[in-house]
Amino acid sequence: MAPPQFTIIIHALLEIGKGEGHMIKGIGLDIVEIDRIEKAMKRTDKFKDRILTTREKILFDSYSETRKVEFLAGRFAAKEAFSKAMGTGIGEQCKLHDMEILRGKAGNPVLYFKEELAHGFVSITHSKQYAAAQVILLE
Repeated sequence: MAPPQFTIIIHALLEIGKGEGHMIKGIGLDIVEIDRIEKAMKRTDKFKDRILTTREKILFDSYSETRKVEFLAGRFAAKEAFSKAMGTGIGEQCKLHDMEILRGKAGNPVLYFKEELAHGFVSITHSKQYAAAQVILLE
């Protein structure tokens, strides 16, 4: 049986094939060391403010301390992956606060870019040492 994150990606690719005129605009992938994020969080409380939007911080604050580190690492990886899928990287055209990952009705991550629903899919996963994310953007 495939891991859940791969199942989501496979399902997304199958859905793309069903639509009319849907083409992949970009694919991004990123992996983050969780301990690196944890160290940055310990250095300054403002680290999370640089990464998360106001609505993402509400989700962040609802978690235990351990889960907060995983959440922040996952969101950072997802935003990096999104910026790679856009073809810009993080910078002037694609700032960290321009990207937002919230929860869908089923608890799945949902992408927003500049406060509008992004046309694509995101998958976020965690292990003890790493958080990883993949983004598929559609035309």
